[in-house]
Amino acid sequence: MQQLQDLQNPELLATAQDYSEDETTDRDSGLYRAEYVMSFVEKWDELIDWEARARSEGKFFIQMLQALGANRVLDVACGTGFHSVQLMQAGFDVTSADGSAAMVAKAFENGKKHGLILKTVQADWRWLTRDIVGTYDAVVCLGNSFTHLHDEADRRRALAEFYSVLGPDGVLILDQRNYDSILDDGFSTQHKYYYCGEQVTAEPEYVDEGLTRFRYTFPDESVYHLNMFPLRKNYTRRLIGEAGFQAIKTYGDFKETYQESDPDFFIHVANKAHAGVEEISPRKAAYDKTTAVAEDYYDSSDADEFYFNVWGGEDIHVGIYDNSPDIREASRITVETMAETVGEIRPETRIIDLGAGYGGAARYLARTFDCSVTCVNISRVQNIRNERLTAAQDLDDRVNVVHGAFESVPEPDASFDVVWSQDAFLHSGEREKVLAEAFRLLRPGGSLVFTDPMQADEVDDPEALRPVYERIHLESLGSFAFYREAAKKAGFEEVQIRDFTPQIANHYGRVAEVLTQNYDRMQKKSSKEYLDRMLVGLDNWVKAGDAGLLAWGVLHFRKPR
Repeated sequence: MQQLQDLQNPELLATAQDYSEDETTDRDSGLYRAEYVMSFVEKWDELIDWEARARSEGKFFIQMLQALGANRVLDVACGTGFHSVQLMQAGFDVTSADGSAAMVAKAFENGKKHGLILKTVQADWRWLTRDIVGTYDAVVCLGNSFTHLHDEADRRRALAEFYSVLGPDGVLILDQRNYDSILDDGFSTQHKYYYCGEQVTAEPEYVDEGLTRFRYTFPDESVYHLNMFPLRKNYTRRLIGEAGFQAIKTYGDFKETYQESDPDFFIHVANKAHAGVEEISPRKAAYDKTTAVAEDYYDSSDADEFYFNVWGGEDIHVGIYDNSPDIREASRITVETMAETVGEIRPETRIIDLGAGYGGAARYLARTFDCSVTCVNISRVQNIRNERLTAAQDLDDRVNVVHGAFESVPEPDASFDVVWSQDAFLHSGEREKVLAEAFRLLRPGGSLVFTDPMQADEVDDPEALRPVYERIHLESLGSFAFYREAAKKAGFEEVQIRDFTPQIANHYGRVAEVLTQNYDRMQKKSSKEYLDRMLVGLDNWVKAGDAGLLAWGVLHFRKPR
């Protein structure tokens, strides 16, 4: 009976891919059915190389799903069954779905080879609930599959279907190629993770903002193609969020922290229920909720355009305005003041900047003192600008950019002479942990120097700060007293606290003035809603500063020798 049904499915009879005369015009979300012909699917495992891929992935997905307490998993892009088999062998209750009949058939066959009977179903994501019954603890969409949807309406519909089949605490795990790198810098691949077959080449032969056409060449010289939409990372994150998912965390080649240009693939993990990001980490060590919010905020195009064009360009931090009303110049004076506070900086001095933004301070330090600086920053959008500005100034041999959170920095103990940070610690919900991490990173005798927008040591009515918190989605602020106590607890000695509190109202007021003056021009770069909210938020900070509710300054602590 099954063989008869197979013969009745035309997708299982096709042996050759069929494209238009101009293949690059084929951009339909249903095209994948005609692309995954059986002759191509039969060779797919040569590209994947199950054993090599299992070694490269390790137990990343298994550990993540176990940490979530997931049991029922819907593998919506099962392909030839690699992840379905891996998850079933680990004890999960898996349903294996794919829009391609050839892939579903091959997955079932591969399952039997491993002594498993897969629960398979052919299902197009856009109508998933038509073919899938019940709810699941997790939906996994892996193997760069989401890229087959060429229309945004189809992507949104598929995400809505994923959302609907998840239980209240369900999680979505969705991966994609690093198309940002392909579009911006050209194609390169390490072949370390997803496509592990050594004898098969997979590379794009055509790329534009709406299409990446990949060519797959096999050892027998057979050639196949796939037309895919090049999903940018932050666009995908935005669609996932707009579908209702929350606490979105993105990994680069299975790593929580990664250099911007390195990953071949990104893996997005998102909760249906609102939860702290720690809950979705396989090692319970991912970003806290406050940090995750900061990542989303600064990765938005609205924020990127505003901070780069209005706030200060290379230096997006509070400025010192004693000698100049210009935001960029005042911001640079802050950097110079902090460097002066550190004391002697030599070419052999190693500095790490936590929350480096666009890297202006790092480039100043590298250029001025010929030292090396590592930038750790949560926003990939800012990191891209940082890398490009750094390369343009021929400083990329001294400035290194790392994507990550400063609560858990992937650097050895006692490896830096200076930990530097400007107006970044407020974005952490674990500020004591940040100071402890700074202490770990420093060599004995090393300096921690930082600025941070803070609340005054004594605030009679904490609710008076609520409008301040809301501008950038904060839940609290530190204070001079808090950082003194937290630094002491971490093991630091206090060297100097330089109070520049009046500058915080000066800075936010000046930013508001420049935004108002350039409002019409900025509407072409950032949304009107964002700009209007920003003006209200800036005014709240100025009022709070004038009312004595805020504080700001340069704090210098030292790790004992």
